[in-house]
Amino acid sequence: MAQARQVEAMTLRAVFPGTFDPIHFGHIDIARRGCALFDELVVAVYERPLKVSLFSPEERIELVRTAFADEASINVQGYSSLTVHFCESIGAKVMLRGLRVFSDFEHEFRMALTNRRLAPKIDTVSLITSEQHTFLHSTTVREVASMGGDVSSMVPEFVQEALGEKLSAHRDTGKDVYNSLRD
Repeated sequence: MAQARQVEAMTLRAVFPGTFDPIHFGHIDIARRGCALFDELVVAVYERPLKVSLFSPEERIELVRTAFADEASINVQGYSSLTVHFCESIGAKVMLRGLRVFSDFEHEFRMALTNRRLAPKIDTVSLITSEQHTFLHSTTVREVASMGGDVSSMVPEFVQEALGEKLSAHRDTGKDVYNSLRD
């Protein structure tokens, strides 16, 4: 009589990294679609971007958590190391990325090759953004909002409110909001 083999259930964990300054509908779309592919998706908020951020790391993490409050398979974490090192530290085997336009492909291709060189056991999976989100970029959202434009088709209402408060605070200090937020 053959003994039954116990098969240990494996959880396929992926990381969707970004600065999310702020999170927008394009990010949300990619993450939710990633949930259909992976058992767990860690939306990883990079805490030390090389560019000027409007929101602090804590504020960005909170906005991302609010965006995915109803998604049981999404976990939100901040990190400040190389993304592949973060993936290794939490046992993620996949990095999820979004592609909007052709120019994104070249950048993401180079990043994927670099990450593969640094951590050969971590793969990159790229999803093509949904058509209605191809123009979305956090920089665009910040610029439109800083000039008083309507971003309601780009971000959830709670992000709109946070943008309004943050930009108002910047204006109150006399800072040139538009130029201080450019990448």
